[in-house]
Amino acid sequence: MGFCWYVLRTVQNPDPVPIFFKNLVSGWKEFTLKNVMLIGEYTHTIDEKNRMSLPVKFRKEMGKVVVLAPGLDKSIMMTTVLEWKKIGEKLGESSMLATDNRRFNRFLLGGAVEVEVDGSGRILIPEFLKDRAGIKNKAAVIGIQNRVEIWNEKTWNDYKRSVDNEADQLAEKLGGLGVM
Repeated sequence: MGFCWYVLRTVQNPDPVPIFFKNLVSGWKEFTLKNVMLIGEYTHTIDEKNRMSLPVKFRKEMGKVVVLAPGLDKSIMMTTVLEWKKIGEKLGESSMLATDNRRFNRFLLGGAVEVEVDGSGRILIPEFLKDRAGIKNKAAVIGIQNRVEIWNEKTWNDYKRSVDNEADQLAEKLGGLGVM
């Protein structure tokens, strides 16, 4: 069995650096040298032009272009382009004959947009996503390992309080599944 390794770095987008691995039996596989670790909670202001500054750590991790999409629980989901491709591939594997699959794909993929991070580390949040999340001029920005969620600040604080009250029960359920 033969293997070929290639490292590609483009002039337009030097990060992340993808590695393409070719197994002569199964074909090309893409890996990345960069393990994205997005964690933490931040509060940021949205300006009159719908721009929001990303936390500095997130800017470094996410690159020059990000994907914004409708998130769950009335949030906005933000991912790297590479992570978005993985999500799209997984959703693409679901049967389009199943109504729930079609509905969720339309919800998530149909509402997604690529957004550039400007030289000041800001992103432009489209009005339709901002309105859907109920965000006015302050947002909670939450890092969740491989994605970021952007919430209305009050909605996030209310949600966080409700989860705080149930944390022990959630941990027990996850422990039963072998997660922790």
